[in-house]
Formats: sequence, structure tokens, C-alpha cells
Amino acid sequence: MRRWLSRGAAGTVFALAAALAAPAWSQAPRAAGAEVVPGVVEAQLSPDYWIDRLRNADRVILDRDAIAAQNATMQRIDPSMHDIEQLPVTLEAEQVQAWIEKASPPPTRTLYDEAGKEGSQRAIDKLVAALNLKGIPQTQVTRYAMVVRRANLRTFPTHLRVFSTPDDRDIDRFQESALFPGTPVAVVHESRDRRWLFVLSQTYAAWIEAGAVAFGDKDAIFAHARRAPFVVVTGAKVHTVHTPENAAASDVQLDMGVRLPLAQWPADEPLNGQHPGFGHVVDLPARNADGTLAFVPALIPRSADVSPDYLPLTKANLIRQAFKFLGERYGWGHGYNARDCSGFVSEIYRSMGVLLPRNTSDQSRSPALNRIALDEDTGHDERLRLLQRAEVGDLVYIPGHVMMVLGRIDGETYVIHDTSGMSLSDGAGGLRRFHLNGVVVTPLLPMMSNATTATVDRITNIQRIRP
Repeated sequence: MRRWLSRGAAGTVFALAAALAAPAWSQAPRAAGAEVVPGVVEAQLSPDYWIDRLRNADRVILDRDAIAAQNATMQRIDPSMHDIEQLPVTLEAEQVQAWIEKASPPPTRTLYDEAGKEGSQRAIDKLVAALNLKGIPQTQVTRYAMVVRRANLRTFPTHLRVFSTPDDRDIDRFQESALFPGTPVAVVHESRDRRWLFVLSQTYAAWIEAGAVAFGDKDAIFAHARRAPFVVVTGAKVHTVHTPENAAASDVQLDMGVRLPLAQWPADEPLNGQHPGFGHVVDLPARNADGTLAFVPALIPRSADVSPDYLPLTKANLIRQAFKFLGERYGWGHGYNARDCSGFVSEIYRSMGVLLPRNTSDQSRSPALNRIALDEDTGHDERLRLLQRAEVGDLVYIPGHVMMVLGRIDGETYVIHDTSGMSLSDGAGGLRRFHLNGVVVTPLLPMMSNATTATVDRITNIQRIRP
């Protein structure tokens, strides 16, 4: 299956809702108890509402050693992971070509550009030529680099946006994912125009703009990624402080879960014209003019939502972290400087040091997690029973989508998820569709995949990050 069919997305189940116009919201405050969407009232949009309903909300689910062991297992046995640090010193052309062809298959269905124009075979041929497969050397030394700014990962080495229908302008089918500052990558090829690099990260392989990475020594790159003391970004996004003295350290976006080591900087020496005592001085990766890697001191404000360590893996923290994204725009493949459903849950867990695969299909089947598999023989009553036993933080998968369990009210399971929309029964054999297009809270059981199939009956897996 093409990756754009399996990535975290509101996807096939909720796509019908995406074409509808958003409702016109009144500027007047909602009445007490008024529903935001069916089944959800204003009070339920606070993390404290859900945390206060829990017993032992701050009990640690997995400690640091248990998380490290699980991550090691994930790296070892999950087929979607790349252990880039253990790549051979040299790479053979056959292996490199296999990686690229898996990530960049020629489109087999009609796609449309931003003008609604149908793609041609000539356009496909140009995309394939841009891969520069004939330029892969028979043997090459494995090169390493580090991401220096948030950058998109693309199916092909192009900014061309393509869509499934002539009137769609939202879900770019060439958008794969994004990588964040401080991420180590193995660089295994370059595009025909040399403006793009094909990279392997721990969780993904795709094309990235050459200017978003800097080449460096392998040992220095991985030492930086592991160095302590450090800070972890625990907000949805934070930025280094603006500074006119050093553009490489100024206004750099850091997304949830990014880890950066603290720099050794004199406590009373100004940094870029600013006293360092009111911020966190971090060693930020930067790109020299010749494309090589440098580390520059940068300031993160003391007011920023960061932590001196990964957060403890608790139900309370899972809820708090999820709600930091509430209302963020849905971004297929981390588009729109946002994230999609699998990226959403990945970054929640990453702020606690937990490694997850990038796409919904890989997450849902990962053998490294505590998986409950459901199939077409799993009856409706059994599905309801499994949901009743689901705990806060459990990940519920349907084809193309993932939801995180938030809690229960009067036996009704609620989820928080990043979705394009949802459909509910209209009571007359049809559907009432809601255009959501962001991170939202919804009840799970009333949701419908179509007029006759409840979403609960399409659950494929429940993944648990717990003992």
C-alpha cells in the first residue's frame, strides 16, 4: 500500500467530512453546558477535567529504564525503524536504490496540481528522472548529517503539491513527514539538481531540502544527540529568542519532544547581546556556508515550555501533553507547520522519551508495543468490551487514523485526535458530517464510517504503552 494511504491521517474514514464548509461560529460566548460538537461541552476542553476524574493520575506507567528497554526493542524488531548509527561504512547501489524506489514509487492513480490540472505521463517521467537513480554510485561511503531547521520530507525531490481530486487543495499527496532540529540522518543520495537529499532518519526515509541539513562527523552527531545535561521541548512549539547577531540561532522553531544539550556558557557573559541567566543556553545545530555542521549557542527563554528531562510517563502527563495541541490545524504529513494524527500521538509520547513508528499502519502493527489485534471476526460486543477496558493513553487504530483514549463519561469512551472530520448518524439512515480539521475531543462510539458501519466496528488494533 502506498505510504500516503497508510500515514496518520483522518484518511478514508473521515475524508467525507473534509469537503464540507466549516460552520459559522458565533462570537458570543457559549451558554453553560452548550455543546461544542455533539457529546462535548466546554468544560471537557480542559485537561484538568479529565485528570480530575482519574485515580492515580500521577502514577508512573513505565520508568526510565523500562522506556529505554522498550525503545531498544522497538529499534531492534520493528521493521519500520532504521538503525542508522549501525549502517555499514560503505553502501552498495542496490541497497540505496531499493530505499529510494520504496519511498518514491511512480504514481499509479491520477493526481492533480494546484490549478486542478491532471498530471501527465511526462510530468511523472520528470519526477522519476529527478530521483537520479542512474547517478547512484556502485559503492559510496555512508555520510551523516544533522537537521538544522524543521523541514518537510517529500515523496519526490520537489515542492510540487499534488492532490487526489481537481478541487482538493488540502492534502498534498507528496507530503510525507517532517524532521526537526537536532535529528541525525544518514544521507544516501542527492537529486538530479542537487537541491534535495535522500535521507534515512530513525523513523522515516524520504527527500529533504539540502539546505535543511548539515554534514558532520558521525561520532560528533550522535554524541550531541545523547549529551547531558539537556532540555526537552514539552510545549507544542517553542522558539529560540530572536537575535540580530546570529541568524542561525534566531527564532528557530523546536517542536514537542525535541531534545538539545545545554551549552557550557559563562553565567555572566552576554550571549548575542542578552544576559544568559534568563534563558536556557543550548547547543543548536547550524549549517556553515559550505554545508558542514556547526554547533552554536542559542537561548531558549525561561518562560518557554521546556523540561530538564523527559516528562514522567503518567496518565496526567499524557492528557496535559495532548491538550497542548488542542485546536491546532490538521496537517497531513506534518504539513501546514503542524502534524497529522500519527505525528500527534508520536510527539506526545516523545516528550516522555517513548519512541513510536511514524505512520499509523506501522504504529498499529508494531510488535514492540502491547498490541491487541482486532479483525473482521471480532464482534461488536467484544469491541465494546475492549474499549471499556482501554486506559488513558491507549492508541485506537482504524484504517488510516489513530485516536488516543482520554477517558470515560457514563461508560462512553472519549478520545482526543487530530482529524479532518467525523460523521454521526442523523437518525434517519443518513449521516451528519462535521468538518473539524484539527486536534479535537470527541466521543468514540457515536462516530460512523458510513451510514451502516460504526467506527468502532472498523478498529483494527489497540496499542498500549504499558507493562
